[in-house]
Parts: sequence; structure tokens; C-alpha cells
Amino acid sequence: MVQQVTRGIKISVQTDFEGTFYKNNKTHYAFGYKVTIENHSKDSVQLNSRHWIILDALNQEQEIVGEGVIGKKPVINPGESHTYSSGCLLLSPFGAMYGHYKMVDFTTTKKFDVVIPTFKLSAPFAMN
Repeated sequence: MVQQVTRGIKISVQTDFEGTFYKNNKTHYAFGYKVTIENHSKDSVQLNSRHWIILDALNQEQEIVGEGVIGKKPVINPGESHTYSSGCLLLSPFGAMYGHYKMVDFTTTKKFDVVIPTFKLSAPFAMN
């Protein structure tokens, strides 16, 4: 698990290898990840958007930008958390992801970025 705190917002990420499948004569490696966002600040915040960079061992890079997470823009009050699960596909058995969430502080109405720390994606069968 990787963790990082930005302005009192703690991001924790756990990953899992979910298997392989073939599509268009290529092997795809499926990875799942679970993100927990904890609010350790004194203000309520809302997650408005996400920005991900997904890398694989073949130097393929994907950029994902979108509203909220899994169709939601959660409000996270002080002392509360929000957890969601998602996934990605790679063309190699190794990769990594990182990025940031755009949030707004309800007390100050100011927008700010919360860092999503780099986390590794690796298929257990491909490790030494």
C-alpha cells in the first residue's frame, strides 16, 4: 500500500493483479486498485475531478482526465473517508500509475490539488 497526505487529505492505494486476457491478438494484463481518501483537515472538501497518468513497461503512456470518481463527486467531511475501486489494463505485466484529484474546500471555496502517489502494478508471475 502507498500513502500520501496533501493539505490534510490522505490518499491510500492498494493494488491487485486480476488476470490476463487476449484481445486483438494481444495479451492484456488487468489490474485493480482501491483508493481510500481520508479527510484529516478541519474543513469539508469535495472531489470534483481526477487526472491519472498510467505507464506500462513498454513505454506506453495513457492520460485519463475526468469528472469525479466512478460517477461520483464525493463530499468528505472532517474525520470521514471515501473508498472506491477501479482498474486499468496494460499491455505489459508491469506498470505504474500516479496523478492528482482536484478538490474544493467548502470553508474557503478554494480549489486545490491532492497528490495521488505513484503506485506500482505488477503481475506476480512475472516477478523474480
